[in-house]
Amino acid sequence: MNDNYRPQRHHTVSRWHGITGKQAILTLIIAGVVSILAGLTELALDVRSMRDEIQDRTHQLLELVDGTAAEAAFQLNPSLAEQVADGLFDEGSISEVELRDDFDRVMVRREQRQAPEANWLLDALFADMLHYSGTLEYDMDGYAEPQPVGEIEVRLSMNSLGETFFKRSALIFSLSVVKAFAITLLVVATFHFLFTRSLLKLHAAIAVVDPKRPGNWPKPKLQRHKRDELGHLVEGIDDLLNAFQQGLEQRDHLRQISTMDGLTGIANRRHFDAYLNDEWRRARRLGTALSILFIDIDHFKAYNDNYGHIHGDDCLRNVALLLTDSLSRPADLVARYGGEEFVCVLPDTNLDGAVRVAEHIQETMLAAGIPHAFSPTHHHITLSIGVASGMPTSEDDHADDILNYADRRLYQAKAQGRNCIVSSDSACILGAES
Repeated sequence: MNDNYRPQRHHTVSRWHGITGKQAILTLIIAGVVSILAGLTELALDVRSMRDEIQDRTHQLLELVDGTAAEAAFQLNPSLAEQVADGLFDEGSISEVELRDDFDRVMVRREQRQAPEANWLLDALFADMLHYSGTLEYDMDGYAEPQPVGEIEVRLSMNSLGETFFKRSALIFSLSVVKAFAITLLVVATFHFLFTRSLLKLHAAIAVVDPKRPGNWPKPKLQRHKRDELGHLVEGIDDLLNAFQQGLEQRDHLRQISTMDGLTGIANRRHFDAYLNDEWRRARRLGTALSILFIDIDHFKAYNDNYGHIHGDDCLRNVALLLTDSLSRPADLVARYGGEEFVCVLPDTNLDGAVRVAEHIQETMLAAGIPHAFSPTHHHITLSIGVASGMPTSEDDHADDILNYADRRLYQAKAQGRNCIVSSDSACILGAES
C-alpha cells in the first residue's frame, strides 16, 4: 500500500447541504411551481365563472328594476326614475346609470365621482363587459304587446370588479400554497422514513471507514431494504471495501511498473510517449510551442567499463536527479529514454527558451563534477544535447516529428565532438570548459 495514503477525515454535512435538506428544498421548489400553475389554472377557471356571475347578476338587477323603470319612463316621473337609480347604486357594483324616455330625453343620470384605477389586467379581463343597456317596455291598455317607452343604460364599476377579483385571487392562491406545503411535508416525511434515513445510515458508516482496515467497517443493517437496490448497494460496498487494500497495493505496483523507471525513479519510456502525445495535442489546441531535449551521457560505456556497473548505475541516478532539479516548472517532464539517454519535454516553450534550459543543464552537470577520467572529451561527466521545437497547427503534424528532429541533432552533437548543444541542423553550442 502507498505509505503516503491517509484516510479521509469525516466532514460534518450541514443540514441544508445534506440529502434531507436538498430533498426538502427541491420538493419546496416543485411544490411552489405546481402551486403557481395550479393557482393560475384555477384562477383562469374562476375568471370565466366570475364573468358569468357578473353578467347574470347584472341582468337580474336590470330585470328587477325593469318594471319600475318602465313605469317611470311611461309616466315621465323623474322622482320614480331617481329611486330606480338609487336602488341600482345601492347594489355597489354600478358606476353609472342613465334612464331615458321614448323621446330620448334623459330623465336621470348618476355616476360615481371616483376615478377608475388603470390596470391592464382588469382591462383585459373585464373591459368588454362593463356596459349594459336595455329597452324599457310598458304594458299599455289597448295594445296586445308591451310598447317601448324608454331605455336604461348601466356601466359597472371597474374598481368594484377589481376589488372582488383580487380578493378571490388571493384566496385561490392562498389555498394553493397551503395545499402545496401540506403535500410537500407529506412527501418529505415519507421519503425520509422510507429512503433518506437509510441512506444517511449508509453515509455515516462509510464516513468512519479506516482505509487500512476496510473490512471492519460498521456495515449498516437495513431491514426494509435487504432485497432492493439499496440493500444490493450495501453488499456491493462491503465487497468493495474488503478488496480495497489489495486494490491499492496492486494499483501502486502497476503504476510504478508502467510509469516509472526502476533504476532512476523518473518517468520511463512508456510514460514519456503518452505525455508527449498529450502535450502535443494540447499545444495544437492552444496554439503554443513545445520543445524537446534529447540528452546523452558522453562516453558512458567507457565509464561503465572502467568504474563498474554499480558506479554506472549511481551515475545514471545522479544525472536523473540533476535533470529533475534543473527543470523548475511542474509541467516539464524528465524521462529515461533508454540506456544512458534521457529526454525532457518542455510545454509552452520555444526554441530559444529550450536552448537556455539546455545550457543551464550543461552548466549544472559540469558543476556537479562527477569524475570521468576515461573520457576523451572532458575529465568530468558531460552531456550532449539535441534541441527541437515546434508548434503543431494541423492533424498532419505528429509528435514523432519533433522527437526525430531532437534525436538527429543529438547525433550531430556527438559527431561534432560531444559536450555541446545542437538546436538546428547547422549550429552547435559548445559546452562550458572547466
